[in-house]
Amino acid sequence: MTKNKVSIIGAGMVGSTTAYSLIAAQIAEEVAMIDINSRLNRSQVMDLQHSVPFWGYTEVKTGTINDLKDSRVVVIACGASQKPGETRLDLLKINSKIIKDLMSEIFKKNPRIVVIIVTNPVDILTNIAVKMFPGHKNQIFGSGTILDTARFRFLLGEKLSVDPKSLHAYIIGEHGDSEVPLWSKIMIGNTFLDRFQKINKKEKENIFNNAKNAAYAIIAGKQATYYAIAAGVTHLVEAVLFDKKTVFTVSHSVDGRFGIKDVCLSLPAVIGEKGILKKIDIQISDEEKRLLKISAAKLKKAEKEIK
Repeated sequence: MTKNKVSIIGAGMVGSTTAYSLIAAQIAEEVAMIDINSRLNRSQVMDLQHSVPFWGYTEVKTGTINDLKDSRVVVIACGASQKPGETRLDLLKINSKIIKDLMSEIFKKNPRIVVIIVTNPVDILTNIAVKMFPGHKNQIFGSGTILDTARFRFLLGEKLSVDPKSLHAYIIGEHGDSEVPLWSKIMIGNTFLDRFQKINKKEKENIFNNAKNAAYAIIAGKQATYYAIAAGVTHLVEAVLFDKKTVFTVSHSVDGRFGIKDVCLSLPAVIGEKGILKKIDIQISDEEKRLLKISAAKLKKAEKEIK
């Protein structure tokens, strides 16, 4: 029987924090850390190994690309990170080359592996990967707007005095400046937001802007975001390892929905052991469709500029 092994490519803050989160969640039997900076990688692995006795038992090792052969999931968290003043799209040229090089190896090592891309700009990098391996497109998805959605739910929960886990609220589109909040679909229990509690336009703008711009504020203060995205990626990995069939707003190939083609962006999808099990045919307002198309056009334009 295949063990619950996860390989993480990138031993920086996001990759190492994801590894720590997986250890704390006790869902992986083995975690292989892979990074071209061997000294950093060895140090991160040693530190992670020393956390194991406090949690349960997860084997943590310094890995190589060959660890993909018996991994069920690979998390790609390597590449240049966003710096103060930069947008996620500014990282495109550097990180697109890294993704192309990695993807040329991944399915060669293991055609059944599920690929979770976290590196930014996640939507375009996911699209590059999908175009390279269209036959594996359901096994490839990006972390997308899972973090934006979590931030959105947290802020809504504060406003409404409701546990964020009891909120159904999504941000779709680009993981970035053109992302789209689905105000028309927010539900608390089985009750739409406007019936549960009225929030005026200005309050809605503040909530969304605080969710959308959170990364900029965090990066300005401490150079990187990693705790929340690591928690989110851990949930994605868990959904794959245990076939949980959980709905997430991951970045994936849109396949003509809403008239949008040749782009990856975030829409709700069911995630399980083979990756994307089902793409949800979500109904959104005309204004939300318009904004989603603008988001898709922005991503297409940016991707063309690197060719």
